[in-house]
Amino acid sequence: MNAPTGSAVLEGGRGAANRAVRFRRYGGPEVLEVLSVPRPVATPGTVVVEVVSAALNPGEIGIREGAFALMWPATFPEGQGNDFSGVVAEVGPGVHGVQVGDAVLGFTPRAAQAQFVLTSPDRLAPLPPGLGWDEAASIAGAGATAWAAVRAVDPRAGETVLVSAAAGGVGVVATQLALLRGARVVGTVGEANEEFLTSLGAVPVRYGPGLVERVRAAAPQGLDACVDTFGPPNAEVALALGVPAHRVNTLADGRAVQRHGVRHEAQEQADTPQVWSELAHLVARGQVRIPIAATYPMTEVAQAYRDLGARHVRGKRVLHIASAARRAELTR
Repeated sequence: MNAPTGSAVLEGGRGAANRAVRFRRYGGPEVLEVLSVPRPVATPGTVVVEVVSAALNPGEIGIREGAFALMWPATFPEGQGNDFSGVVAEVGPGVHGVQVGDAVLGFTPRAAQAQFVLTSPDRLAPLPPGLGWDEAASIAGAGATAWAAVRAVDPRAGETVLVSAAAGGVGVVATQLALLRGARVVGTVGEANEEFLTSLGAVPVRYGPGLVERVRAAAPQGLDACVDTFGPPNAEVALALGVPAHRVNTLADGRAVQRHGVRHEAQEQADTPQVWSELAHLVARGQVRIPIAATYPMTEVAQAYRDLGARHVRGKRVLHIASAARRAELTR
């Protein structure tokens, strides 16, 4: 990112319209609304980013439904979305290393699904040339989660790693990161994604009853590690096939964590712009692919989450926050 040249706004001045996704009560996708809210203004040490794309993540469903109300209570009307890509629109006093017009990606809890977001410059990473807006928006959440999970089990060249939901938003990145380390990956998928997983260089195994036997047949020399991105029974399968608990990392099986002491490292353990930047360069160079399953205009946010809740998707679902015309203006 370049040195700042002073505060400025790319589209709209202070007080301009700012549409944002909000919900006024806990519930299903029907509680989601797109409202007009005040546009943030850069204060000392902060920047405003005009959002182009915002990723959708399964955890956001639980937050909206109230499953985490005791841990992370909502303040209604509550915002939504965490990871995004966009363009710096305004720079506050005292900010260095960022200037208006920089293409960035970032992470702003419960705020990313809005036309403009206020954030700190140290919560942004630059977009390298060749990285698309939708893929960039998927890095600070799903990408960082995959990074942390793979790092937790530390696969080495020649080892075999089981990755569950290996074609999903986190699983597809975890699969490729393990392959980049020289490991062999056995990934659980549905029938529709078997050919895709093979194209990445992994060995697909159909999930469902009989999974232990299918994984054993796919990895006759045994498993060394497991990245579980889906939940039961995958951690138990890995343990049954001899993977030590400290080399199993689950994102969605709290019971396995409590009963067996398997690891539970996720986005919080890779929540740094340095990690995001490394991932961004891997994607820009084509060493890691982030498939985009579907994109939606901001007004179709409820349908986007209905589709996300159905699971069994390949890659990521992304909201297009900027209009098609605005995206065309900003395409680099």
